[in-house]
Amino acid sequence: MFRSSRKADDEINRERLVRTLTFWLRPAFALRVVNRFQKILGFDRSMALASNALTALVPLSILLGTVFAHYDAAERIIKRYGLTGAGATAVSSLFSSAEGTSASFGFFSVVFLMISVLSFARAAQRLFEQAWELKPLSVHNTRNGLWWILTLGCYAAVMTSLSALLGGYALGLVALACEAPVTAAFLVWSGWILSAKRIRWPDLLPFGVTGAALTAAYSVGATIYMPRLFNSSATRYGVVGAVFAMISALFAAMLALVASAAVGREVRDELSRIREGHRPSDREVRRQWDNVVEQTRSRWRTAREEISRRQTKGSNQ
Repeated sequence: MFRSSRKADDEINRERLVRTLTFWLRPAFALRVVNRFQKILGFDRSMALASNALTALVPLSILLGTVFAHYDAAERIIKRYGLTGAGATAVSSLFSSAEGTSASFGFFSVVFLMISVLSFARAAQRLFEQAWELKPLSVHNTRNGLWWILTLGCYAAVMTSLSALLGGYALGLVALACEAPVTAAFLVWSGWILSAKRIRWPDLLPFGVTGAALTAAYSVGATIYMPRLFNSSATRYGVVGAVFAMISALFAAMLALVASAAVGREVRDELSRIREGHRPSDREVRRQWDNVVEQTRSRWRTAREEISRRQTKGSNQ
């Protein structure tokens, strides 16, 4: 009797999981997410964020390496992605000053660095303003941008420490499990502070959870693919190849962030509609999936008929 009861509970849980997945992945909701992504110019916004991140983080890393002797951005990147050969050499050359010279930063260098860092913060700020349809604040939100930059540094330090301490356990899955809640909290904080506190914490939770999941998936993919990308690019183009590889990696990371913003905004709107009593019925969700299945089958039949027609025509010739 205990086994039958447990089996019934498993079936109920499985059915509930299927209903949840079919609800959130239904075509109407997926189409709204795609429309939101297009509305905020997702690919352009991702490239803008990646470019601003590159121009801000590379000089900042060199400055930190000059001020703090124990900080070596190149070594951390090499260890994080397991780079060897040309890739490791190119990254070391990119983040290090010339041999026999001491790096110094004058007034204009510091001004350029501050402009680059604040430009990156404003690019991230525009993402939240566009995704949540807020009035642009531009430079009027500079103080919050500086707070975000400081928090970003703390977040990077925590993530680096977790990766160094736990990265060797269970193929890095332990580190990912510990990093996910930290990433979710940082993303929620980012949306709150960069929007000048105009977006409420609960409204940002779907974005934080989605961003943490996509960031974890990106981290796994980057660990596998980044060594090959760095090594091949550096072998072909030298140090410039490392820059190409970094901008590619940053673009993929920012694409995950922008997609998370689109998903998070639509999930928040969907939850608001559900609270107001406008949840689609199970019959409506099933009808949407049936239409998708029928359209897929129709296109598959048309494709098969076209292939058969071409094969028959080719054999007759």
